[in-house]
Amino acid sequence: MSEPSTESPLSAANIHLWKSFYKHEVAVSYLGYFLQLPNLRQGEVQLFGKTYPTPRLEAFFGEAGLSYSYSNQRFNALPWCPILSEIRDAVEQTTQHSFNAVLVNLYRNGADSNGWHADNEAELGEDPVIASLSFGAARKFHLKTNTGNKTVKILLEHGDLLLMGSGVQREWKHCIPKSPKVTTPRINLTFRKIIIK
Repeated sequence: MSEPSTESPLSAANIHLWKSFYKHEVAVSYLGYFLQLPNLRQGEVQLFGKTYPTPRLEAFFGEAGLSYSYSNQRFNALPWCPILSEIRDAVEQTTQHSFNAVLVNLYRNGADSNGWHADNEAELGEDPVIASLSFGAARKFHLKTNTGNKTVKILLEHGDLLLMGSGVQREWKHCIPKSPKVTTPRINLTFRKIIIK
């Protein structure tokens, strides 16, 4: 793992980026593991009264009894596996934030995407902090303010760790747009803390 050193230019939005958090060989091993996860599934989202397949595969892991809902989908947490627990511990040590759940996303190629959104569901509390870890194909990560007057694009590459800190989900939206030239898969682990009431 790399030392936490490189921050994005978007420091005003409290976003931090660690390039090559995992070195190439380790990241390749993790990518192979997550591509074989049997729990990944394609859900459905509702837009303007119509139902569409989610343009990626997902699986949700976390502490026993946790659940997470968004876009009319509900996930009950699968138990932590040793690999995910190992990665979570490393992410927590570096970011100095604790997480009790992770959403695993598989973008099969550049046709898969994630539209503009904020991770602001009630289960995440008033000011969520999200850690995003990437394995596989490099993809552009876009952010824009809710007012639309500022945008940022960050290339997330194999082994990179991004932290969206305090205030980001309240003031910004983010997305992974389609990228037709990308032909290989990307795994994205988004660590979060579900508020237990």
